[in-house]
Amino acid sequence: MYEISGDTIITADPVAVWRLVTDVANWPAWDPHEEGARLDGPFAAGTTGWSKPRGGPGTTWTLTDVVDGRSWSSECPLPGGKLSGTTVYEPLPDGKLRCAKTIRVTGPLTVLFRLYFGRRIRADMDRTWTALEAAAVTA
Repeated sequence: MYEISGDTIITADPVAVWRLVTDVANWPAWDPHEEGARLDGPFAAGTTGWSKPRGGPGTTWTLTDVVDGRSWSSECPLPGGKLSGTTVYEPLPDGKLRCAKTIRVTGPLTVLFRLYFGRRIRADMDRTWTALEAAAVTA
């Protein structure tokens, strides 16, 4: 197993943030990581979606857990394994919001993720949170 995680604190209204992150079709409008995205139903466990990161292949994934306004998890199959992720939004005092993301990769592609994608994914987390903070201000 390979795990990539990161967190940051942004200044943002949790309701505005949740509205942005659950509007999957509009991820590319504010998230520099996403080139395309869709959700095939409600933002709820069991719903499938699709997204294509910039510079990477598009993939289908399934929401595995959703705690309204607080967190969401998803997973997608990989040859002989899977990629799963959890994102948490924790309200803090003074209008701050802690954003944390953990991605886990299992199976034979673990080495590829460790050597090639790990740094890119971690850097993309920071760019996404910066963009999320800016988008939440205007939402």
